[in-house]
Amino acid sequence: MWGCSWLNGTGLVEELPACQDLQLVLLVLSLLGLLVGVPVGLCYNALLVLANLHSKASMTMPDVYFVNMAVAGLVLSALAPVHLLSPLSSRQVCQDSQWPLWSVGSEVHVALQIPFNVSSLVAMYSTALLSLDHYIERALPRTYMASVYNTRHVCGFVWGGALLTSFSSLLFYICSHISARALECTKMQNAEAADAMLVFIGYAVPALAALYALVLLSRVRREDTPLDRDEGRLEPSAHRLLVATVCTQFGLWTPHYLTLLGCTVFVSRGKPVDAHYLGLVDFAKDVSKLLAFCSSFVTPLLYRYMNQSFPGKLRRLMKKLPWGNRHCSPDHVGVQQVLA
Repeated sequence: MWGCSWLNGTGLVEELPACQDLQLVLLVLSLLGLLVGVPVGLCYNALLVLANLHSKASMTMPDVYFVNMAVAGLVLSALAPVHLLSPLSSRQVCQDSQWPLWSVGSEVHVALQIPFNVSSLVAMYSTALLSLDHYIERALPRTYMASVYNTRHVCGFVWGGALLTSFSSLLFYICSHISARALECTKMQNAEAADAMLVFIGYAVPALAALYALVLLSRVRREDTPLDRDEGRLEPSAHRLLVATVCTQFGLWTPHYLTLLGCTVFVSRGKPVDAHYLGLVDFAKDVSKLLAFCSSFVTPLLYRYMNQSFPGKLRRLMKKLPWGNRHCSPDHVGVQQVLA
């Protein structure tokens, strides 16, 4: 799964003890993520979605965004085994793949890369919009601008925008097959432009929005106004959950977008690049992809342990299940006999 040919330009480096130790450590981390992270991500994301949908009346604005991120986390958890277990040569994005099934433009690559890009866009924009709506809710608590009803519609637009943004990858794939028939498609065969657009729209824009919202929130928190005692404000724990979510999401996704940008710059230069740097970028791409998939189970865990209302929603959900009251229901007949 992992290679370390970037340590020097020779092909014998993978026989060195240091390289073998590095490969072993990264292999253990990958297997740990697959055996522990993927089941935890699937379980907690599913519980987050079901518990909130079961208690729709008590959902708040942050809950809607976390449900949105949980759906994206389910998609990422389902895609993680295929991405992380793919052959080494197939995941070298800066070079031509030696595995035909995973080469750029193949059916398998496009079919799995598009939902990955859509999920990453949904996670980034949900985090950024959560920050902005949290500021609106804190600065203007009773204007209902950041209401649950409006947030549900915003999340629908987020998924639609993510699908449209990832549509460029689908166009690139289609044009790579019909370029002999349509001359106009030759102008669209630019994967570097699609990656650069994905970095700008999928990371730079939401990162600036989240940073701007956090700056505004820090200013509001320093101001002592009568609105600070308004009962309509969000709970203080919601602010801690917001900061932890923003730091986690952008901390785990930043390496992925930076390596994607670095690979795009290397390829777009049109000059031969030393194999050492290409190997280093490929290695960073593998590590960053592993970190990106970790966001699928870290975020629901944060929500589970930092949201005060989620345990109650989860208990109400469990009581509705067929086995929820099997061991907890009291024996009314026995109680009546004892009382008699």
